[in-house]
Amino acid sequence: MTTWTTTELTELDRAGEVRVAGRRADGSSRTPTIVWHVVVDDTLYLRSVKGPDGQWYRGVARHFDGFLRWGGQTRPVTFTLDSTRDAQIDAAYFAKYGTGSPSRAITSALAKQTTLRVDPR
Repeated sequence: MTTWTTTELTELDRAGEVRVAGRRADGSSRTPTIVWHVVVDDTLYLRSVKGPDGQWYRGVARHFDGFLRWGGQTRPVTFTLDSTRDAQIDAAYFAKYGTGSPSRAITSALAKQTTLRVDPR
């Protein structure tokens, strides 16, 4: 498995948002969607604020691989459901984005159903 470089993790941690897209059956990218993300223990995570019914999430969940864009870069990635660090991920979302209603939504039980670890391919 490929890992993120220290530079990439630093850039991702500093970025306010990234764009994510699932892969179509022919290997092409679905339409990228802006999402909030966090880095916890050198691992990138993201969630669907709308839970499993979120359109971008449904596209990603078809093949659990796709693409991540940030700061002028695009990387092919794999997505893995991973709820093992939900408490740390919640804390990271609140630290990065504040404690308002958007952060409460991305840390809700519904959103937690879609916690994805993102790894470069």
